[in-house]
Amino acid sequence: MDHDSKIFVAGHRGMVGSAIKRRLEASGYNHIICLDHKELDLTRQKEVESFFEEQSPEYLFLAAAKVGGIMANLTYKAGFIYDNFMIAANIIHSSHVFGVKKLLNLGSSCIYPRHCPQPMKEEYLLSGPLEPTNEPYAIAKIGAIKMCRYYNEQYGTDFISIMPPNLYGPNDNYDLENSHVLPALIRRIHEAKENSLPFVELWGTGTPKREFLYVDDLAEAAVLLMENYHAKDTGEFINIGSGKEISIRDLSEEIKGIVGYKGQIIWDRSKPDGMPRKILDISHITSLGWKPATSLKDGIKKAYAHDILKGDPI
Repeated sequence: MDHDSKIFVAGHRGMVGSAIKRRLEASGYNHIICLDHKELDLTRQKEVESFFEEQSPEYLFLAAAKVGGIMANLTYKAGFIYDNFMIAANIIHSSHVFGVKKLLNLGSSCIYPRHCPQPMKEEYLLSGPLEPTNEPYAIAKIGAIKMCRYYNEQYGTDFISIMPPNLYGPNDNYDLENSHVLPALIRRIHEAKENSLPFVELWGTGTPKREFLYVDDLAEAAVLLMENYHAKDTGEFINIGSGKEISIRDLSEEIKGIVGYKGQIIWDRSKPDGMPRKILDISHITSLGWKPATSLKDGIKKAYAHDILKGDPI
C-alpha cells in the first residue's frame, strides 16, 4: 500500500475498525474511506456495488460484522448468520468484480470446534462440531474464510483472512445483552462498585479459559500483513493472538482489582459457560515478525479509563 492509496475500512466505528483506522492514520495513510451504516448498508448488494463503482477502493479491511456475547448469540441466531453472511458475500464479491488489490477479512476464533485441541492451529478448522452457543456466527465467519480462499483460487485475488481471539480495548461494546465477556465483566463490576453492592452475580462457573488480545495490537498485525504479505504467505487464514490464556474467574478478579470493587463475586452455574478452553497457536504470525505489545492488565486499564471513566483519550 502507498500512503495515497484508497483504503476502505468497513466497520470503522466499531472497536476493531476504529483501531485499524487509527493505525493507518498513524502510519501516514491519508486516503481512508469510511462510511456510516446510514450511508452504506453492507447487507444490501446494490448499495455495495454502487459504492465500489463510485469509490474504486484499492485496499480493503473487512472489520464490519454483527457481533456479541453468549446472550446475543443465543437470542439473535438468524440475525447473526444472515447479517454476517450478507456483509461478507457483498464485500468479497464486489472486491473481486471491481478490482480491489488486496482485502483483509477479519474472522474470530469461534470458528474452531468446541473440543478443539489446544492451542488451536489453523489446520484444525472443521475438524469437529462447533460450540452451539455461537454456531450461527461461526458458520458465517467460516463462510467468509472459504469465500476468500476460493476467490483467490479461481480468480487470482489477494484476499487474506485473520483469526483473532477475544478482542477488547477502546470503543468496545458494553451493552450487557450484546457485549462480549470482558467488557460485560468491566461494566457489571464497575456498576457494582458505583452502587455499593455487596456482591455481583456472573454467568457460568468461571472455569473456562480464554485468550484476550488488545485491539490496537490486532490493528498493528493487520496493517503489517497488508503492507508486507499476501494470501500465498498466510495460507487459508492466519491466527493472531496473545498466546496467553486466563480463566474467566481469574479475569473477573483482575478486573475487580483494577476497578477497585470490594464486594464478592458469585457464579450462577445454571448459565452456560461456552467452550471450555480457547487459545490460538500463533507460531505462524510470530514467524512473520509480529508479537503483541500490550499486557492484559495494561490493556484493561486503558479500556476502562477510555470507555468507562472517559479519562484516557486515544
